Amino acid sequence: MSNVIYEYSEIKDEYCKEKYEKLKSYIINTPELHKYFKLDWNILKSRQYCGILNFEGEDFYLLPKIIDKDNKKKQNLDTFIYMLMYAYDIKLQNEDFSTCHNQSHTILEVFIQMFAKKLFQELQFGIFKEYITEQENLTTLRGKYLINENLKYNMTKNKIYCEYDEFSMNNELNQFFLFAIKTLLLFAKDKRILMQCEIALDEVEVKSFDSNTLNIHFHRLNNRFKESFQFAILLLQKSIPLFSKDKKSFAFLFDMNELFEKFIGRIFSEIDPSTKLQNQKNFGNLQLKPDIITTNLIIDTKYKILKSRNDLAVGDKYQMFVYGTNFEIKNTMLLYPKHLEHFDYAMVLGKDEREIGLKIMSIDLGCESYGYDAFVGEIKNRIGGMI
Repeated sequence: MSNVIYEYSEIKDEYCKEKYEKLKSYIINTPELHKYFKLDWNILKSRQYCGILNFEGEDFYLLPKIIDKDNKKKQNLDTFIYMLMYAYDIKLQNEDFSTCHNQSHTILEVFIQMFAKKLFQELQFGIFKEYITEQENLTTLRGKYLINENLKYNMTKNKIYCEYDEFSMNNELNQFFLFAIKTLLLFAKDKRILMQCEIALDEVEVKSFDSNTLNIHFHRLNNRFKESFQFAILLLQKSIPLFSKDKKSFAFLFDMNELFEKFIGRIFSEIDPSTKLQNQKNFGNLQLKPDIITTNLIIDTKYKILKSRNDLAVGDKYQMFVYGTNFEIKNTMLLYPKHLEHFDYAMVLGKDEREIGLKIMSIDLGCESYGYDAFVGEIKNRIGGMI
């Protein structure tokens, strides 16, 4: 894992200047990547997105700088993967996890193989079929005779326009899986299991889908495919194809704001089962949606570099005051990842009957030599000590 770029850092390497200058030029000239990087006075820096950027066949890890010490690439990568596993409930095996440190096996490659193995396993148990309504011009009557269509299409033809139900694998769920397989084949290095899945779905129509708006109804007959569906959605939403005639590049990136919120939210939910996540309520024309609400505390996660109290945004304080006064929970917390300094102090917002308590806290996400289970247990203990 030699190519590492840390969040909020300049894209450069003193030992590989030419390679990083090429990468910098590519990022600047690729509009699809502009939201993930910031160009300021010819200095290109990464933003808060972490994962993999593949350029000209070489992988560059974009990592959070959680352990701020030299030569801590492995620990920072470990923590990033642990957070992904926990936030998205990804069951990564020890052998899969160890390959993420191998330059020939990135996080994306490991995740694709996990998806392919799980889907192929379910397809071997049986491909999901359901009744699909078809309309077709046939030589014999099948199902319902469509009068209007026959008048329109069959004035001189010896055919019958029919509507019938067919028990078929050519349904929306399988069409989506085929779309996901064909998309992920563009990124995968090991294509064998994906191609086996593709062959199993050879009778399914090829269609395109928007993974952000797709809504599949799951029930007892297809529920065993739900985990594969959710994993495919995650892979498609975080993968950015960057293909051109002479290059095959891509990115697989997670917004650390979103990942930090999901990770911390699940921790709170396991500590306090009554916890509500992203609970939106309307107060007149005002819509409010705090990240986390427990029985006696409103928490908003902020994935920001907070170096001192002076870095605390006034808008964040106003936000917590509005939450506290409307949800009528008088204790609030702004929770940041620990960067250079640890924060643990309190203040009062408002006065008299509108007084709201605000804690400013930071959580150390450093894992050092922990394994996954020990890491999650330790973070739970740290969070538990805050509430």
